[in-house]
Amino acid sequence: MRALVVYETIWGNTGELANAIADGLRSGAGVEGVDVVEAVDAPAAVDPEVDLVVVGGPTHAFSMSTGSTRDSARQQGATRIPARGIREWLEQLASPASPIAVATFDTRTVHPRLPGSAAKKALKQLVAKGFRPVDKPHTFGVHGYSGPIADGELDQARQWGATLVDT
Repeated sequence: MRALVVYETIWGNTGELANAIADGLRSGAGVEGVDVVEAVDAPAAVDPEVDLVVVGGPTHAFSMSTGSTRDSARQQGATRIPARGIREWLEQLASPASPIAVATFDTRTVHPRLPGSAAKKALKQLVAKGFRPVDKPHTFGVHGYSGPIADGELDQARQWGATLVDT
């Protein structure tokens, strides 16, 4: 099995979780390779040799980030603002020739608990493009907008990644 993990991160938390998920994937039997790439550098089409795509990003304004929500993060002190997030990547992503398994995740503040999910919106777009979901969207908690990642979430991310190998 080959996997591709595509993520967007602003404060670094979603990136840490993406790498933990990749570690979980790598722990599975039969996994030949796992590539981890930021959305800004992600390919316009998924290589047909890839068996599973995992996509994740922060939840901003109840959904995937936009240029304006990323700018708002900059105003709150974020210094690493990607030029393109998962929303823009998904918009230009080519449909696969045959269905490829996909799973999505997001990060969201633990308190206050706000509605919305970048992972749900991303999964909806991926399914519309012909990807095949293998799990429901998964959310990982962070404390405040800038983090840190909530206790136990990195372990949960590794465990979730490992479960995706069997799908």
